[in-house]
Amino acid sequence: MPEQLSQSQIDALLKKMSSGEADIQEDTKKAREYDFKSPKKFTKEQLKSLDSLHKTFSRMLASYFSGMLRTVCEVDVLQIEEQRYYEYNNALPDNSLTGLVSVKPKNKRYDDSTMMLDMSTSLGFYLIDRVLGGPGTGYNVDRNYTDIEIAILSNIFTKITQRIQDTWSNNLEIEAVLEGIETNARLLQVFAPEDIVAIVILSVKLGNRMDGTLSICLSAEFLEQVIDTFSLRFAHTTKRQDPQKEEAKKRLILENVCESNMEVKVIFDQLKLELRDIMQLQPDDVIPLGKPIDSDVMVTIGKVPWFTAKLGETKQKKAIKLQNILNNGEEVVQWEKRGTSS
Repeated sequence: MPEQLSQSQIDALLKKMSSGEADIQEDTKKAREYDFKSPKKFTKEQLKSLDSLHKTFSRMLASYFSGMLRTVCEVDVLQIEEQRYYEYNNALPDNSLTGLVSVKPKNKRYDDSTMMLDMSTSLGFYLIDRVLGGPGTGYNVDRNYTDIEIAILSNIFTKITQRIQDTWSNNLEIEAVLEGIETNARLLQVFAPEDIVAIVILSVKLGNRMDGTLSICLSAEFLEQVIDTFSLRFAHTTKRQDPQKEEAKKRLILENVCESNMEVKVIFDQLKLELRDIMQLQPDDVIPLGKPIDSDVMVTIGKVPWFTAKLGETKQKKAIKLQNILNNGEEVVQWEKRGTSS
């Protein structure tokens, strides 16, 4: 128990404090601000899952840009944050380049949603210059896009949308379709101004010349429904494949296998002889076997027994007639034991 102060000790302590002789220790802990108007909807674990998802998307996007532009490309996730939609929309420049992507989960339990892809204008002009054969130097341009440039960028955004669909399909099967491209941020009214959205900002570095950004805006309401499907505990689930694609892949493999050459042998019987007897064998010698001439023979394919057959002739040539298909090697074992004992 702490010692209790007497009244005289309390009076002396108050006197020192009033005169400034006593040191007063202030609380150095800083309070963290919390905006009750914009409550955080996602936990750190959920944001980490979202970060892991978009790191996979970043690798696929870097591979696509590298192959299309024939230059080294690096795409990294800079940050993921939550904010009101009007804050995100007000931060967009007047000459924006934003793709609107409709997201439709194949599982009807989840609602459809819209995703926004905002690309910096310098990155857009760089892509146009490189696609049209330029060196990629004229990207610091302050003007609107022409119709031809919009058509080129629409094709690029379509390919980016396909990468988004492939990335999400590892955990949640969706259909992502590019609905269009908007170049005026003031006309974008995808969500209500007060809606919470999740913003994923990616840095894009192309070669040694270009550094741009690509931001993805996702509805928090949609993410709350589906975020558990790509949480960390499902990170290593097997990717769901299209049954038709799987069947076509199997047919292609089977066709290639059917064109390969396999050695087919027909074995009448097997027996053991001593080495001196084998060395003394001469043409026209007779080797007695332990099987009748009309017994079944063994047909092997690639040294693996597959059929039993009967010996015969057709068109003055030796031939065999397949009888039975061997299953699980049961008949193979019986035949080998019978041949060894001969």
